[in-house]
Amino acid sequence: MTSTARYDATELRAALTGQLIEPTDGRYDEARKVFNADIDRRPALIAQCASSGDVAAAVEFARRNGLEIAVRSGAHSMSGASTVEDGLVIDLSAMRGVTVDPAKWVARVQGGALNSDMDAATQAHGLAVTAGMVGHTGLGGLTLGGGMGWLSRKAGLTIDNLLSAEIVVADGRVLRISETEHPDLFWAVRGGGGNFGVVTEFELRLTEVGPTVQFGLLLWPLERGVEALQALRTVVGDLPPNVNAMIAGADAPPAPFVPEEHHLLPCLGVILVGFGTDDEFEGVAERIRSQSRPLIDATMPLPYTAVQTLFDEANPWGNHYYDKSCYLPDFTDEVIEVVVEHFARKQSPLSVMLTYRLDAAYCEPEEDATAFSGGRSPRYIVFLIANAAEPSLLPAEREWVRGFWEALRPMSMGSGTYVNGITEYDEDRVLASYGTAKYARLAAIKSQYDPGNLFHRNVNVKPA
Repeated sequence: MTSTARYDATELRAALTGQLIEPTDGRYDEARKVFNADIDRRPALIAQCASSGDVAAAVEFARRNGLEIAVRSGAHSMSGASTVEDGLVIDLSAMRGVTVDPAKWVARVQGGALNSDMDAATQAHGLAVTAGMVGHTGLGGLTLGGGMGWLSRKAGLTIDNLLSAEIVVADGRVLRISETEHPDLFWAVRGGGGNFGVVTEFELRLTEVGPTVQFGLLLWPLERGVEALQALRTVVGDLPPNVNAMIAGADAPPAPFVPEEHHLLPCLGVILVGFGTDDEFEGVAERIRSQSRPLIDATMPLPYTAVQTLFDEANPWGNHYYDKSCYLPDFTDEVIEVVVEHFARKQSPLSVMLTYRLDAAYCEPEEDATAFSGGRSPRYIVFLIANAAEPSLLPAEREWVRGFWEALRPMSMGSGTYVNGITEYDEDRVLASYGTAKYARLAAIKSQYDPGNLFHRNVNVKPA
């Protein structure tokens, strides 16, 4: 699709209860910004929607006038899927409402809500849902790809807790979807990304959490990296369900609980979060210490909302980002050798390697219960994230990510990965991520609800 067709923007402006922003508007440059400053695009129109009716009007207007659509929730897409050159951005950032039913442990969350919006509302009742680890990430894009976070081992992915959704499809209809209403489309949006429409509301099952959880940061200097990772794989591969762990490569944060002489020291280590008893959490930390004493060892109780925003400052809007990811069946000696060698090659102090352990509740759903682009067997997922404060630093960091990823590929679980971790939308890699059978099912559903591939600025599944 291109925007070569003539159109009258006053038609869309009149149809919206929200705001329509054009390039001549004084708010335009601020409204078009996205999280990743490496992405600089100039949409023809930005529809800041206030309701599902607004979204439907915007979808219909774009379809009639040949405008390419981008859907924006938190604008965190590192690939730039949240914006478009010379097309229409459907901006949900004004739709951030969260309603909690504490008796039923259910939340209704609008499509533009951020993780921090949902956490604040649900934690008021001692409840939460699996979501990401950066507070200013949009829940919409995160959920449609799967949704991983600190609660993944305890409660599964975000999509595993999705009860229903409201979605605007390509012909402008507003549908409520669930296991009993349009079940094919409900299956597809749980992992199929933004291919099927604009989700304007999520109904989510909640889990009892907090308000205080246990937090731990154990770090080793790079020269002890092999020793550290060998100790960590033994413990992280055998965790109790109420403890989660992230194996990480990062510079030691300039935090009060880190000795000043170690601030910004490149390290390998683990971040622990516990949702059960103090003894259970401390038992995990002690098992790690008994095998390899860390250089930095900080454990403490923290509010769950604080844990959920710990990475916010290190991932600010306006930096330049690039990432890749892969699944690993285990943290073998070969993997450890690659990690220690390649992590040391990064140049930006903000670039990181983050590795989730996926097992326990993550493994409970059947492989085909949702459209999620990953098997449900126990595994690790590695995210390699280039994060540069200055644009001149990004090319080297991008090559660091690519080289690191290529070195891990021989040990990975094939060429597929989590679709939320795909920055470059190679068609073969999308197919490999879903697998032939799941991709074919998605393509058939796509042909029913979006035969013209109107929603293609994503990890695209083409209509059958």
